[in-house]
Amino acid sequence: MPKVIQIVNRLSLGGLVSNALYMAKYMAPEYETLVLAGMLEEEEGSYEFLAKEMGIRYQILPSMHRKINLWQDLKAYRELKKVIRDFQPDILHTHGAKAGAIGRLAASHCNVKGIFHTFHGHVFHSYFHPLKTQLFLRIEQYLAEKSSCILSVSHQIKQELAEEYKICKADKIQVIELGYDLKIFQENLSQKRQQFRNKYQINPDEIAIGIVGRIVPIKNHALFLKGLKQVLQKTNKKIRAFIIGDGELRNEIESSARNLDIPFNTEKETQFNQPLTFTSWIQKIDVAYAGLDIICLTSLNEGTPVSLIEAQAARKPIITTDVGGVRDTVLEGQTALVSRSNDPDKLAENLLKLINDEQLRQSFGQKGLAFVKDKYAYNRLIKDMKILYNNFVSKNSNATVF
Repeated sequence: MPKVIQIVNRLSLGGLVSNALYMAKYMAPEYETLVLAGMLEEEEGSYEFLAKEMGIRYQILPSMHRKINLWQDLKAYRELKKVIRDFQPDILHTHGAKAGAIGRLAASHCNVKGIFHTFHGHVFHSYFHPLKTQLFLRIEQYLAEKSSCILSVSHQIKQELAEEYKICKADKIQVIELGYDLKIFQENLSQKRQQFRNKYQINPDEIAIGIVGRIVPIKNHALFLKGLKQVLQKTNKKIRAFIIGDGELRNEIESSARNLDIPFNTEKETQFNQPLTFTSWIQKIDVAYAGLDIICLTSLNEGTPVSLIEAQAARKPIITTDVGGVRDTVLEGQTALVSRSNDPDKLAENLLKLINDEQLRQSFGQKGLAFVKDKYAYNRLIKDMKILYNNFVSKNSNATVF
C-alpha cells in the first residue's frame, strides 16, 4: 500500500485544512496517510476535533509555527526529516507556504520522489512589502523545481502562477478544485436556522448578514464595516450583521466599528441587541449559514474561498470582492454580486440590492446549491487525486529511496 504524508501549516479552522483531512480520510484504503501540522496560533480555532472524528492519523510538529523564525524552522525541518525516515512515504503532499517550504526541502533531502504542493492561494500580492514578496517568489520558484507536481485549486490561480509570477511552466501545474462533504449544509435547515437565530436573538423580520473567516489583514474586514455603515444609513429594513471568526486584528476591527459608530455585541455577552455581533469561532458553521440570509466576502486576495462554497451549498446568496479564484467559485449575477476590492460604495449597493429583494436572494440560493453540489463534492476531489497519485505511483513503483 502506497504511503502519503499530508502537511498543513496548522490544524486551524479553514478550507485548506478540511480539504487535506478529507483527502486523508477518503484516499484510504488505497493510500495510507499521515497528516502533519504545525502549532496553532493562540486566537485560532482548531480542526483537531474533526481529525479525531474522522479517525485520521495525525501528528503535531512542535517547532513549526506560522511566523518565520530560522532557529525554529530549522528544528521543524529536522523533526520532519525524522518523521519522513520513519514513515517512508511514497508521496509527500504539502499545503500552505510554511508547510510547503519546510516539507519540500525535507522531502527533497530525504530523496522522496513524489513531492506534491497545492497552492490554495498565494502571497504574491496584498500580503507583504514588494522586496519581501520578491524573496518569496524566488523561494517558490526554487521549490517548484524540487516538486514532482504543482497543484492549483483554480484556473485563475494557475494562470497567475504560470504567467504572471513565473513560478513554473504551465504544463507542470494541474488544476484540481477543492472538494468537501457538502451534505451537512443541506440538512435540517429549519432546525439549524432556528437554533442560530434563537442564540443570537434575531427576530423573524431581521435580515442577517455574515462574514466568515480569520480576522487578518488579507480578509479586509474594514471594507465590510464601511459597507455595513452605508447600508444601516440607507435602508429601513432591520439588519443584523455578524463577524464570524477571530484573529490578530480583532481589537483593531472592533475599534473601527466604534469609530464608524456601529454598536456591537461580542460572544462574551448574553444579550444580542446591536446591529453588529462578533461571535468569534463557531465550530458548527453549518448552523451559522442556516441562520444567515446573506454571506459577504471582502478579501484583498483569495485562492478558492471555502466560505463561498459552503454558503452556496447552504443556499445563501453572496456579496464578494473580485479577487483571486472568486470568479471560479461563484456565478456572477446568478449566485453572487461581485464588486472591485476596496470599493465600499459598490459593496453597499450590492448588499442593498439583495436586502431589498427577497425573491432575488432565494433565486441566488437555489442556483448556488446547483452550482457547487457536484463541482466541489469530496468524491470528485478523491477521484481526481487518485488518478493523479495512481499515475505517479505506477510510473515510480520504487518511488522512495532513503
